[in-house]
Amino acid sequence: MNFNKDQRFIRWFIIFAAVVITALILWNVSLFFDQLKQSERDRMEIWATSMEAFNTEDINQYYALSQKINSKNQYIPIIITDYKDSIVNSINIPENILENPARSQELLLEMAAENDPIRIDILGGELWYAYYGHSPVINQLKFFPVVLVIIVILFIAVIYFFYATSKASEQNSLWAGMAKETAHQIGTPLSSLVGWTEILKAEHVNPDYIEEINKDINRLEIITGRFSQIGSIPKLDPKNIITETQDAFEYLANRSSKLIDFEIDVPRGQLFVMLNKELYAWSIENLVKNAIDAMKGKGKLTLTIKRDTRYAKILISDTGKGIPKMNFNTIFEPGYTTKKRGWGLGLSLTKRIIEEYHDGQVRVLQSELNKGTTFQIALKLIDE
Repeated sequence: MNFNKDQRFIRWFIIFAAVVITALILWNVSLFFDQLKQSERDRMEIWATSMEAFNTEDINQYYALSQKINSKNQYIPIIITDYKDSIVNSINIPENILENPARSQELLLEMAAENDPIRIDILGGELWYAYYGHSPVINQLKFFPVVLVIIVILFIAVIYFFYATSKASEQNSLWAGMAKETAHQIGTPLSSLVGWTEILKAEHVNPDYIEEINKDINRLEIITGRFSQIGSIPKLDPKNIITETQDAFEYLANRSSKLIDFEIDVPRGQLFVMLNKELYAWSIENLVKNAIDAMKGKGKLTLTIKRDTRYAKILISDTGKGIPKMNFNTIFEPGYTTKKRGWGLGLSLTKRIIEEYHDGQVRVLQSELNKGTTFQIALKLIDE
């Protein structure tokens, strides 16, 4: 999977999660506000009813006050017990709990842990206790600090990802600018070299020398073309992946140590993919050079091309020192290198070329320490 796409997905997922959680919090705050507003209204109605009861001798007013208080309590669970802890009455307690003595006693203990019971002195010297639990509003408010911390963490993560993305974009622009400037600088002496070859031909210099010089000039032109395409959208054309891969592989095979055994295992026929020839060859060369370095110039390097239903898969295997599993992704990061010299950009460029420009995939398929590594490139097949 594309690493940059993964980063974008994570970043937008965090933003979406932060927005959703914030919206839920605001919605719950609105509900809490409505409930608190209604609670104040209920208390005022109880107060008004109590004033009526205290200013009349009608006993029915006291019953009305009691009914009003009970009817307005729709949230707080209450269990009333006598001095022997036997349940006398209950409010907002489900019947199935009251019918189960063990469960009701367990709930009673839970309420006692949450709030101290309130003593009620009854006429005749009888003593009751009112046990009560938290209302749903209080239970929800308990989680507010945790939710707020999560929101803060999410927004910090969003800010970090935007900062990291901005920094990465700035670095990418810098590398792209350096690559284009390098291509421009190489172009000037290249033009001079072409002119000098024409002069050497006129001077009747050995044609073999001129041919070798032309090969190097062509190679420099290829390198210039590669660098000039960094940071731009390259043009992709239908190409036979077998031929293009073999050409890049054999170019290095002919110029590498004879202590390395190069092997090729490719299918017959043709496999077409959308390809930028110069950039793809650069990717293969980077992987091959990486394998040669891993083997320290001695070993066996195998190129294998396979086909499945949708992809052409290019496997490059070496018999080098191997890669620890925890570094399978790290090796593709810019600047990562185990060599004393080098900037650690080869595999990073390969990943960018394959995944961003060709919508493919490159990864470490398998690796074993001191036995070797296999890299795999996967590119989508097209009908030709």
